[in-house]
Formats: sequence, structure tokens, C-alpha cells
Amino acid sequence: MGDTMKKRSLLIFGSMFLLGLFGVIMIYSSSSVWSLYKFNDAFYYVKHQLIFFVIGIIVVLILRKFDYRFFYKYSNVILGISFLLLALVLIPGIGQVRNGSRSWFGFGGFGIQPSEFAKLALIIFTAKYLSNNEKELRSVKNGVFPIILIIFLFFGLIMLEPDFGTGMVIVVTLLCMLFVSNIKISFFVGMGILGLLGIVGLIIIAPYRMQRIVSFLNPWVDPLGSGFQIIQSLYAIGPGGLFGLGFGNSVQKHFYLPEPQTDFIFAIISEEFGFVGIIIIVSLFFILFYNVMKFSYSCNDLFAKYLSFGLITGIMIQMVLNICVVIGLVPVTGVTLPFISYGGSSVLSYMFVLSFILNILSLFQKITIHSLKFIIFNFFN
Repeated sequence: MGDTMKKRSLLIFGSMFLLGLFGVIMIYSSSSVWSLYKFNDAFYYVKHQLIFFVIGIIVVLILRKFDYRFFYKYSNVILGISFLLLALVLIPGIGQVRNGSRSWFGFGGFGIQPSEFAKLALIIFTAKYLSNNEKELRSVKNGVFPIILIIFLFFGLIMLEPDFGTGMVIVVTLLCMLFVSNIKISFFVGMGILGLLGIVGLIIIAPYRMQRIVSFLNPWVDPLGSGFQIIQSLYAIGPGGLFGLGFGNSVQKHFYLPEPQTDFIFAIISEEFGFVGIIIIVSLFFILFYNVMKFSYSCNDLFAKYLSFGLITGIMIQMVLNICVVIGLVPVTGVTLPFISYGGSSVLSYMFVLSFILNILSLFQKITIHSLKFIIFNFFN
């Protein structure tokens, strides 16, 4: 049993490490042309990403020393700090506007997005709430309503930025956590109807979302406007074929696909590494998902069960949503590809996730440079 759990923890860390490392490499490939033009430095974006990736590894090495129940004890405090940061970022002069959304704190050339950490705080708090209120959850009024109120309070703050994609990932992740708890199915039927009405309302109050839906249904209606990004994404994916055009040989990164290192980096991966590259990336995510879910299913600690389930579910929902956007299955939402897309706060938040999962497994060994080398070369053994 011990050897199995040790192997599982190595596979979890190994898959996340390889995804993050591949992300750094692909950020260089996808952004080098744009960053050379904009900053006269082909390594501008990759240097920033590498700094956050290294900091993230250090964070993992530090947080592994904390018992995961530490976060159970201080979940209310963590949630309160996250709420405060989401409120502060909305204040002009404090929060920065990027791509039409006031969702960033700027520090020199770096940016931190508090909604990424709010996602983590909400998962921790919800895991604690569900583990402490198993019986009360049978009552919508006394058990379900309080946690739903908190979820949508945070969703409201995120929508004021606005950041619809991140807000939806958070809500769907937390609803999945509620679904595997002791709540009646009829509640989710009602929530589904309410959610559809809410989405219609959000579209009505922000017409640009309707433009995204129209461009999703037929991007060639406005090929130089709302449909431009998805058309260029499909132009990147199509020529990739089985093995791709080769590393660094993307055509679409030459000012065709806007900001290719962010939400649409998967399109560049498809163009340069083809179907084989896609299979490798998806397989790494599946290895991660399978091993965490396997543990979550067998775990007797309710808080650990809900926490590990919520953390891995959030990652997989965002991964699936991002890929579906890039290949044109759903409208553009603005969510990144976990571990791979450019974004310091995104990398750090997922490294926090890594440390929590490995903490829960309780088998995280002291990782040195030598053990990292062992993981990389023995990953599939």
C-alpha cells in the first residue's frame, strides 16, 4: 500500500511538473515573435513565466511541511482575505485593467489575479463546510442556502471585473463538490434552470457576450472582428496533422493569432506538435486526474475527500473548457490552460493545488534536484 501511494504521489507531482515545464517551453515558442516586436526581447514572457514557475516549486517545497488540516483550521480567514482582495481589485488606481477587465494587481512588470486564489480559497472553505454539515445538507434552507449564498457572492464580485470565464469555472467546480455530497438531486435541477436564466441575463446586460456566441456559431459572419480569434485558432490546428510543423515553426504566432501565449496556446501546441502532442498533453492531465480521484474515492477523511475532489475537478473543468474554446466547441470564455498558459498567478495557484494534494496524500517525500531527475526519466516506468 505504501509503495502504491508513493508511486501515486510521484505520478501526480511528475505530471504537474512536466506540464509546467512544457508550458514554459511553449510560452517561449508562442510568444517570441510578439515579445520581440513589443519589448525588443524574445524572452520577455518566458522569463516572467519561468520566475513564477521556480517560485511555485519553492512554494510546494515549503507548503509540504504544513499539515493540510492547517488550511481546514484557517479556511474562514483565507476566504475573508480572498474576498477583500477581490473587492480591492475593483477600485480604480488599485486594480489594473487588462483586456477590458479590472482583475489584476500590478507590481512592476508582474501581475497577480486575485480571482485565481479566490478559486482555491472557495474550494477549501466548501470542503470544510461539506465535511461539517453532512446532515444539514438534506435541508436546502438550513444546509445548502448558506454555502450557495457565499458562492454567488464571490461570483458577483468576479463578474464586476468582469471575468465570466473564471466565474463559471469556480461555480461549476463548487457545484460538482455539492453534487457528490448529501444534497438532493431535485436541488440541482432547480439550479440548472436558474443557471440558464442567469446566463441569459448576463448576455442581455453585456451584448459583447452575444457577439461571442454568434461568432462561435459562425465565426465567418465577422471574420475580422468577433470571429477573428477562433478562425485563426482553427487555421493553427488544421495544418498540424499527426506530428505538427515542428517546434518553433508555427505560422499563426506571427501576428495572426492574438496573444498566442495565453488562452489559445493550445492552438500553437497543435500546430507545432500535431495530434501526437495533443495526446501527450491530455494524457498527462488524465494521469493527474486518475491518481487524485483514486485517492479521493478511497479516503476516509471527509475534508480531505472533498478537498482533493474539488481541487482536481477545478483543474479538469478549466482544461476541458479551454480546449473546447480553442477547437470551437464553445464560445470564447477567456480561461487559460492550466500549468501551460502564460500567467504568474495562474501558475502559483496551481502550485498551491499541487502542495495541498501532496499534503493530503501524506507521502510527499523531500524532493531534490536528483529526485526531480528521477521523476522525469522514470515517469512512465
